[in-house]
Amino acid sequence: MKVDIWSEVTCPWCGLGNHRVTKAVERFEHADEVELVHHSFPLSGSFPEGDTFPVREALLRRHGVGGSQAETSTRRIEKLAASEGLTPYQVLDNTVGNTDLAHEFLAHASAQGRNREAWDAVFTAYFGRAEPVFSSDDLLGLADELGLDREQTRQALTDRRYRRQVRDDAARARRLGATGAPFIVVDDRYGVSGAQDSDSLLELLRTVWNDSHPRTGRAGDDPVCGSDGCAVPQRA
Repeated sequence: MKVDIWSEVTCPWCGLGNHRVTKAVERFEHADEVELVHHSFPLSGSFPEGDTFPVREALLRRHGVGGSQAETSTRRIEKLAASEGLTPYQVLDNTVGNTDLAHEFLAHASAQGRNREAWDAVFTAYFGRAEPVFSSDDLLGLADELGLDREQTRQALTDRRYRRQVRDDAARARRLGATGAPFIVVDDRYGVSGAQDSDSLLELLRTVWNDSHPRTGRAGDDPVCGSDGCAVPQRA
């Protein structure tokens, strides 16, 4: 069974969603038969490449959210992450910027067979250590951490070799119904949006498994509930 998840590197719900998906798969009775694949869904194209901004400034500039409202919304995510064992998880006291190059780095790492490891490394660097992941130098440090060839990685980033692939990846998610990230598709049939909690994701995995294994019955209409509401899984 395949689980595809589309994410934005600096989206705090995506980092939390990645953690929740991983935990759900670990708890799934058929975990050894699940292939988890990460994909890119860039949302920061309006930021100029090469510049970074404090999260506080970006929230005010792009969403008109500042002061206590920004503090409340971001600290809530940090507390949720901590309650689920994901700590440290730094959202408000971080920086944001154009993530196109980071997604191209992730595509390069995926081509080298390091898809899950690369996404985990980027999320850990950004949310766990509050390190920037926007420039070539930032990403080459992660390449070293992952054991990727530094010069090959540098060349891939310089040539912008994976730019089209990243765009095509995001376009595929939109065709499947994604309007934001994270967006999850299980077994090319069921899609859900948002950082669903791990219990709901586990039930979704069981639903899809049962649907493809008739001897255990079908439960295709089980609701999927998250922190922001409930919805019936939709066929992608």
